[in-house]
Amino acid sequence: MKLITEHLQKRFAEIGSQSEDLNPLIIAKFFNPIGGQTWYASEYNSQTRICFGYVTGMMHDEWGYFSIDEMESIVLPFELTIERDTYFEEIRFNDLKKSLQ
Repeated sequence: MKLITEHLQKRFAEIGSQSEDLNPLIIAKFFNPIGGQTWYASEYNSQTRICFGYVTGMMHDEWGYFSIDEMESIVLPFELTIERDTYFEEIRFNDLKKSLQ
């Protein structure tokens, strides 16, 4: 699955950097269909194909950088791949955190 569509790339460009925002807008959600890992992207650099966002389901939930190229290259059991939630709607981080509790 292509994780970053043209539409998403344009949307990330419209929003730009949110590094100063204490309650950033989460633009996209990616997930492991057979695991608990989820990546919530708030920023995307089209040059490096690196996202910044909130990651859950690892050792600790935290903010960090993740590579779209690396995520697209992962082949899981049964030939599954990391997926993009096509039904995900943009949400502010504080509202996302409430919905995860």
